[in-house]
Amino acid sequence: MKTKKITLAVIAATLILASFITAEEMKTDNNIIVTPFDLKWADAPGVAPGAKIAVIEGNLKNAVPFTLRLKLPRNTKLPPHTHPAVERVTVISGALYLGIGEKFDSKNAKRLGVGSVAIMPVGTKMFAFTKDKTVIQLHGTGPWGIHYLNPEDAPKMK
Repeated sequence: MKTKKITLAVIAATLILASFITAEEMKTDNNIIVTPFDLKWADAPGVAPGAKIAVIEGNLKNAVPFTLRLKLPRNTKLPPHTHPAVERVTVISGALYLGIGEKFDSKNAKRLGVGSVAIMPVGTKMFAFTKDKTVIQLHGTGPWGIHYLNPEDAPKMK
């Protein structure tokens, strides 16, 4: 019985010590811990009218890892475009309709609901749209940008 109590005490002490180590590791400057309430949103007119961006990690202009979120309004249309980096998209809320190709064709878009992921290589020609408000998270290694195949489609030019 005494051995069982000692064993339990050792296990408990180990778990407590491990939790302190983990708590200390969480305090280092290298960690990024963000809740949705911590995000700082800014206008993203180069993406789409009414779009908002929150950069969580990285400088989008540099060759460093980045993580960002985009809020896309209802009925957003992203004409055919490419990105200079591998793009990894996760749908956080709403739904993103994503199509591959040089021409916008809503019939050839796949609905990506909450939790869906899409990974496109550098230079993939794609288009997207929303029907409702949608939030997506993008991550990769920069530089990141959006290049519309038809320069007249670029929102900032309208």
